[in-house]
Amino acid sequence: MAPWLSRFWVSLSVGTTCLTGTLMVHAAEISSPTAAEVAQQVDRLILTELEAAQTPLAGLANDEDFLRRVSFDIAGVPPTPQQVTLFGLNPDPRKRTEVIQQLLASDNYGKNWGSYWRDVVYLSATNMRARGASTVFEEWMVDQLNQNRPWDAIVTDILTATGNIGENGATGLVFAHGGEAEEVAAEASRIFLGIQMQCANCHDHPTDIWKREQFHELAAYFPRASVRPIQVDGMQRGFEVVSVNQTQRNPVEAFRENPERIVSMLDRNRDRKLSKSEAEGGPMGQFGRIFPRLIEIGDTNKDGMLSVEELRKIEPPMMPGRGNTEHYMADLKDPSSKGTLIQPKFFVDESQPGKGLSDLERRQAAAKAFTDPENPWFAKAIINRVWNEMLGQGFYMPVDDMGPTRSPAYPEAMDTLAAAFVAHHYNLKWLIETVASTQTYQRQVRPQSVSTDALPFASQTPTRLRSDQLYSALSTVLGFSESAQPARGGMMAGGIYGGGRSPRAQFNQIFTFDPSTPQEDITGNVQQALFLMNTPAFRNAVSATGNSRLSQILRKYSDDQDAISELYLLALAREPSDRELQVCQKYLGEVGSRGEAYEDLLWSLLNSSEFLSKR
Repeated sequence: MAPWLSRFWVSLSVGTTCLTGTLMVHAAEISSPTAAEVAQQVDRLILTELEAAQTPLAGLANDEDFLRRVSFDIAGVPPTPQQVTLFGLNPDPRKRTEVIQQLLASDNYGKNWGSYWRDVVYLSATNMRARGASTVFEEWMVDQLNQNRPWDAIVTDILTATGNIGENGATGLVFAHGGEAEEVAAEASRIFLGIQMQCANCHDHPTDIWKREQFHELAAYFPRASVRPIQVDGMQRGFEVVSVNQTQRNPVEAFRENPERIVSMLDRNRDRKLSKSEAEGGPMGQFGRIFPRLIEIGDTNKDGMLSVEELRKIEPPMMPGRGNTEHYMADLKDPSSKGTLIQPKFFVDESQPGKGLSDLERRQAAAKAFTDPENPWFAKAIINRVWNEMLGQGFYMPVDDMGPTRSPAYPEAMDTLAAAFVAHHYNLKWLIETVASTQTYQRQVRPQSVSTDALPFASQTPTRLRSDQLYSALSTVLGFSESAQPARGGMMAGGIYGGGRSPRAQFNQIFTFDPSTPQEDITGNVQQALFLMNTPAFRNAVSATGNSRLSQILRKYSDDQDAISELYLLALAREPSDRELQVCQKYLGEVGSRGEAYEDLLWSLLNSSEFLSKR
């Protein structure tokens, strides 16, 4: 067992035996701790540091705030007014634990976190056309999450995926970066290990310990994963991720090995040189297609033709994303050269899979190295992301920039969570239940200290709703359907797969942000405000006429105090304060028109920071 795992078991003081003065830990003899046990241990570790720093603690959130917060964090939807009322009346001391487990068992759990991972993967895509296929990845991810497949199994599938991108969502990461080995390696490290290696692409990392060669050794796991168009009856029908192995050589390699044969076959005027017309008119169509590029890089005397000698000297051009049998680190002093051949090696533990491996064998070796329990960064990266998403701030910030030169907040609490997560075989539902069960998570929201030395987690951090969560909140409050006809327009409008854009997809295009972004950097903008004001679905839904949700409330409640309370419960999952009730009633009296006044009230609630965030 790795030292960082052992510290957790020792901290729980179970299953230990002292041999020759050394504390030995027998993991096989230890039952995995429950979510409640680990939550209590994490709370103790965090509380100890907060008390030592004399940091005042926020109290626990009331039932209304807790229910709204946990509903968004786990299921991505707000609670209904009835759920808020019943939860508040429930005297059971275990009701918070029970609602956490109920939310994790709902299909909305997978939908909420599936959209989270869609945004993490695709909002950083270097292949812009890939975003149209994000729905396929999202649907696959939703299924994996609702099945509660272990996190290491999900990541292994993503790193080793092949096939039609419209059928196998696991291909999403490779497709999002066009199969370019360096991009795939950098994003895999950032997302699944929380370590940003991309700065070591061209030089040693300026602020971390990673060397340029280490980055390219990571990229060397992925050069044989190729993104290629699918051709059916001469028409392109999508894309697929395929493996390119040693037997599938770059065509230029074959031409270089026997240039005399190529020239003898195509040289019609027997001048021992090939012209463009000879290359294109011969029986080797593939040679004709690449001839202009060969002239560009191999015609040393600039006569517009290629001799045997020139063909022999041509270095095969690298074709990022199209699959290369090996990975080369570019020579920055001679960019036209092939560069240095690099073999795969994992930068965390310096392990090497060996030579002579196929594409899948290399990528399987990468997945094994990433997800190995001895690799602490794999467990810590997902824990840091989940904690950041649920509490508004991670142990490491930014959430995707961890590493050995960074120091986390509350390192013992982080190690405790990581060790228990591994012991539970990377069970994501267990992890989320554990985080939601901590008193640290359940604390009240409080303004954050501006001091850079202030310890986090003495209170909850207001966290802006992600676009899917905000859309679900709006559809719940306003009662409009998501079954509206999507926009037409083919690939550019709706993506490669799935037709036109749904109303939710159009909303996401305006309101989405990368979940890796720190909360203080996430702000609204004019485009979002104009979208809400000018989109008929939203504008009509706020109306007090017809059969809108607002008009139903006004018909049901003739007493304004009851109507205002119902509106607050619907929009904010809480009753209005006495002060808010007075302000609203005063405004109703001033406007005169009941319907118009309630439209203004509803619009003000929907645009409030409280509605737009988790409190």
